[in-house]
Amino acid sequence: MMLQIVNFILGGLTIIGQIFFFLYLINLLFFRQKDNLISRFFSTRGISFSFLIALTATFGSLFYSNIIGFAPCELCWFQRIFMYPQVFLLGLALIKKDTKIIDYSLILAAIGTTISLYHNYIYYLATSASSCGLSAASCTIIYVLEFNYVTIPLMALTAYSLIIIFLISQKKYEATKNSPL
Repeated sequence: MMLQIVNFILGGLTIIGQIFFFLYLINLLFFRQKDNLISRFFSTRGISFSFLIALTATFGSLFYSNIIGFAPCELCWFQRIFMYPQVFLLGLALIKKDTKIIDYSLILAAIGTTISLYHNYIYYLATSASSCGLSAASCTIIYVLEFNYVTIPLMALTAYSLIIIFLISQKKYEATKNSPL
């Protein structure tokens, strides 16, 4: 019962995150108004939202592996390597009110996104890959399939993508706020 609840919550958050991501892209491409209330709200809180996403992703991955017993594949381990430190970096940045951490966090998120893109490629498109490396766990086992399309690799890709857009938004906001013009 707990697994179904967690799957539903994380799946729902993934869908909400994907909707937000696409609305943000549409806003960037078609509505170039730089300073509106919604944009300013998210741009001034990019580190906060990124921290919450990293924390949720970290606890979600630990729940699936340590409580439920899903064996993470090798690509999952690499994605964890680049997600787990985000909780500490972004948490410290929130406590110290330091936006200089954004560049470091963006590097971790970009590497994690690259690994996650490859993982999703293997998961959804590669038909012959049963294992992604030395790990005994396969990268293509379907542990979670919520709303008929949300899987663990898709959750990770969504989390990384959202962290990147929130951090870039805050970085741009900070640059315009501190510019002499």
